[in-house]
Parts: sequence; C-alpha cells; structure tokens
Amino acid sequence: MKIFCPVLLSGKFFPTKCANRGVRGGQNISPPLMWTEVPEGVKSFAVSVIDRHPAADDWVHWFVVNIPPITRELAERASTISTEMPGGSLELRNSFGKQGWGGPEPPRGSGAHPYECTVYALSVDDLELGPFATLQETIKAIGPRLLASATVTGYFEQ
Repeated sequence: MKIFCPVLLSGKFFPTKCANRGVRGGQNISPPLMWTEVPEGVKSFAVSVIDRHPAADDWVHWFVVNIPPITRELAERASTISTEMPGGSLELRNSFGKQGWGGPEPPRGSGAHPYECTVYALSVDDLELGPFATLQETIKAIGPRLLASATVTGYFEQ
C-alpha cells in the first residue's frame, strides 16, 4: 500500500491552515489523504494522524475507523464537513478530547513535530469501537485484523 498527503508543502510540512485554531493562522482543516495499491480482501480501512514527538507522547490528532472498502481518499476538510466523510465511517475522540480532526498545535520552541499519517487495510468491516475508544484500544482492535498499512509523515512547528 501507499499513502499520499497532497497538501504537504515541499513534500513534508503541513500548511498552517491544517493547524489547530490556537496556532496563528490555523483553521483546523483536516488534510486530504489518498491511498493506492490496496491488498485483496479489504473489508474496511482506518486512518490515523499521530504526533510521534517525544514531548507529544503519541498525541492523537485524528483516528477514523470503519471506512468502507471502496474508499481511496479522505477529502480536505472531510472532518469538518460531515457529508465528506465516507458513509459508515466513525471519527474517534482525539487527544484534545473532541471527536474528529484536531490540527497540530505543538508547544512553541519544541522543534518540528512528526505527524504520522497512516492508513490501515483491515479484514473486517466494523472494528466495533465506540467514539471514545482510546489509542491503545484502537490499535489492539486493529492488530489481528491488519492486512497492510502505509505511512507518510508530515511535520509542523511553531
């Protein structure tokens, strides 16, 4: 599998519009994500965006599960425009405590934070998780059902 995030500036930095509103110029716009080379037997997808900087401690910015198997992208702003989310998909609570996308807002001066955008191809159509599932619960549910995954990393700092 391969995953692409076309808004990454110079191929690696998130634009300010994707940042949380606490960042000057931040509009909290979820980024577009596209994936290709999907393995056979996929019954659903999950997508995550997680800040892997040591200071962030695996901060979840977005986790979407139960994405239908015909889906190959999440459009820009999909999280803020419910009609853009694929039918049946479920946005989980992020580390900000809200459901859906929570854009980057790293502490000033902490350097560039790596935001891992991952798509997971799954062998089940429903992970049977509620919207308040934790990162650990979600990863545990994905584990035995994972057919393939792909990751692209985008960076952001203030």
